[in-house]
Amino acid sequence: MERKQYELGDIVQMKKPHPCGTNEMEIIRMGMDIRIRCTGCKHSVLVPRAKFESKLKKVLRSAASSASEPSEESH
Repeated sequence: MERKQYELGDIVQMKKPHPCGTNEMEIIRMGMDIRIRCTGCKHSVLVPRAKFESKLKKVLRSAASSASEPSEESH
């Protein structure tokens, strides 16, 4: 199976929803463990990398792609 690519600041979808009802999380710290923050209630959780990778469903919004897109300005 292919490894999913994710990085700091990405919004990811987890397999199971958070108790508040949303399953979207923002990656706020990366290392041996990954800290994710619920986008609904702002609760943060520190998860071992291996467990995070097994529970990750997909990357919804990448921080790198949103930062690299040029903003369109009206003249």
